[in-house]
Amino acid sequence: MSTKHEQIIRHIDGLPVGEKISVRQIAKVLNVSEGTAYRAIKDAENRGYVSTIERVGTIRIEQKKKENIEKLTYAEVVNIIDGQVLGGRTGLHKTLNKFVIGAMKLDAMMRYTGANNLLIVGNRTKAHEYALMAGAAVLITGGFDTEDHVKKLADELELPIISTSYDTFTVAAMINRAIYDQLIKKEIILVEDIFIPKDDTISITTKEKVSDWYSKKETSDHSRYPVVDLNNKVQGMVTGKDVIGQDPSVGIDKVMTKNPITVGRKTSVASVAHMMIWEGIEVLPVVDEHQRLEGIISRQDVLKALQMIQRQPQVGDTIDDTISKQLSNSKYAGEPSFTFDVTPQMTSQLGTISYGVFSSIIAEASNRLFRLQKKGELAVESMTIYFLKPVQMDSTLEVVPRILEAGRKFGKVDVEAFNNGEIVGKALMMCRLIDR
Repeated sequence: MSTKHEQIIRHIDGLPVGEKISVRQIAKVLNVSEGTAYRAIKDAENRGYVSTIERVGTIRIEQKKKENIEKLTYAEVVNIIDGQVLGGRTGLHKTLNKFVIGAMKLDAMMRYTGANNLLIVGNRTKAHEYALMAGAAVLITGGFDTEDHVKKLADELELPIISTSYDTFTVAAMINRAIYDQLIKKEIILVEDIFIPKDDTISITTKEKVSDWYSKKETSDHSRYPVVDLNNKVQGMVTGKDVIGQDPSVGIDKVMTKNPITVGRKTSVASVAHMMIWEGIEVLPVVDEHQRLEGIISRQDVLKALQMIQRQPQVGDTIDDTISKQLSNSKYAGEPSFTFDVTPQMTSQLGTISYGVFSSIIAEASNRLFRLQKKGELAVESMTIYFLKPVQMDSTLEVVPRILEAGRKFGKVDVEAFNNGEIVGKALMMCRLIDR
């Protein structure tokens, strides 16, 4: 028997794309309290079934595939530019494939404007009308309105016509920035991209016995299984270590590891790698928000994904990517070192190098030193910056990491930073080594 929450989620999932919903409406249709309806709508938003747009409301949307994340919906454009929807609300869920700036004569403008485009233009009513008839949505800059017959046309064609107080240049820059940010998100691999679904895996129930573990091992050649109850909720993990020496008639629930670490579909693979390294785990159960088993993810899958990420060409740079690119191999008094040019974007509001950037420089320089010495990758466990002088923009830092201790699993690094021969920063870092 499914819960009211699950019934609401299923109801929302079954609604047509573009449908507007509200807490009161859902509560009335499904005969539930408004609190239950509100929680379910918020959950549906997290799952990507609906989107709440300011001044528009909550709308059923199409779930975007990860490979198309660089495309924006008109609803997202409304949020980005703080716009007001004048007409065509039912088309807000549609995706645009390019935007056109209407800074030319009308006939020339129409040659560049086609279906699924967004025309960014001022108060030129004819341009609004022609763009809609060509299958494009319209974004009116400068806070202008449009005529009623254009709004009516937008409603009929289900193409949004949006107004914003920003000028054309600012709007184009804001949309570009949003696309760039989403390209960075596209590179972040999540558990849902690589996990093995439940249908392709084997689990064991709390009612089964140690003898059943041996039977499953013979047929699958695996030794680690998630343990679920009759409602498919994860209760534990069982491995060869747990069953060895146990009587075959003993129940699995007596030998399993209870309350195992679990991950969700939206957890980043980098975060999963961190858990697996720290806890020495080979397999993690993937669960939904009710702790029901959805599949598993293995250490092997995670390491393959991380290696794949490193081979991918960058489409959007994070701050850490930028820092890494600016760090160059060098020598300081015969020791391996790294130079770094402090650019304006790396500084605080006072014009000196930011604390966060300095932390990233230390971590990256230490990682490179370990790689140079063939000791593998590192994961930072703790870092103490115990001396840092102001470093002005356009300065060149000389970063000298020294390995104080390097065991099989742990390392300790002392890092000094110099500017024009003067020491400007000192840090001590503890790390865990990852053998690739």
